[in-house]
Amino acid sequence: MALVVCLGILVLLLLVSLGVGARSVPLDTVWRVLFQDDGSPDAIIVWRLRVPRTALAIVIGAALALAGVVMQAITRNPLAEPGIVGVNSGASFAVVIAIAGFHVTSVSGYVWFAFAGAVLAALVVYTLTSGATRSHHHTRLVLAGAALSASLGAFTGILTMFNTTAFDSYRFWVVGSLENRGTEALPAILPFVVVGMLIALVLGPSLNALALGDDVGAALGLRVPWVRAAGFLSIMLLCGASTAAAGPIAFVGLVVPHVLRLLLGPDLRWLLAFSLPGGAVLLLLSDIVGRVIVPPGEIEVGIVTAFIGAPVLLWLVVRRKEVAS
Repeated sequence: MALVVCLGILVLLLLVSLGVGARSVPLDTVWRVLFQDDGSPDAIIVWRLRVPRTALAIVIGAALALAGVVMQAITRNPLAEPGIVGVNSGASFAVVIAIAGFHVTSVSGYVWFAFAGAVLAALVVYTLTSGATRSHHHTRLVLAGAALSASLGAFTGILTMFNTTAFDSYRFWVVGSLENRGTEALPAILPFVVVGMLIALVLGPSLNALALGDDVGAALGLRVPWVRAAGFLSIMLLCGASTAAAGPIAFVGLVVPHVLRLLLGPDLRWLLAFSLPGGAVLLLLSDIVGRVIVPPGEIEVGIVTAFIGAPVLLWLVVRRKEVAS
């Protein structure tokens, strides 16, 4: 029942997303042109502009939320989110290199550079932590991710400081935006997102066993290093593709797992399944809010998720403290 309700909310937000913007389209018109493209201005707006954008929001929201659940499971850290493995900083640095060194200006060009940078950064973090003992693996993962993010952030700042062209292009990508990116970015990232989702969903029972502790999981027959490697691979694919397409978008991978855990309990099989529509709902809602809050302009979705996610996270922290007391 909860899954049906969540999917119903997602469908409603999907229709609203297709109708709102600088030029509003009534919902009955949206419904009509979805099944009959008559070539009217409303049909052109819905099909060429808003359908790709809405689809991209759904895919990226689901991917980030799913990656957040996996990240918190393999690190057993409730404050872990996909960005701590260096994905965002790696993608940002690669985008600046693409702009400054190769004069790439199109979204389709950014996607591949950003994805390569995200994957390489995540691989570096994983390599640095692969030799750690079980008791120190989580700590080393966080520290390695933070150190790499700080280093790449410094290099990115240096490049943008001395290259105004790179800075002007980079600042529009780094805030996290879905505008005019769906048509080029979605086909490029979709295969990686699908593979990452399948890996994450298959890992559900294994992550439940891993939540009991490495030693208990190993005693139950779990290959702990393999489970961690598979989980890290899914995070790398999901976050790398999402960041490449829309830029760094914070709080989706952090807030959605907390809200779902509050509603559904700790079973990771349910959390993984519900994170797909849950993340899509949050990002789609944020995108809609960004489009209607300052008409006729808009606020990028990465800024809106920060405004929505920060109060929700603070509320969760306060509520958990009250429950504990």
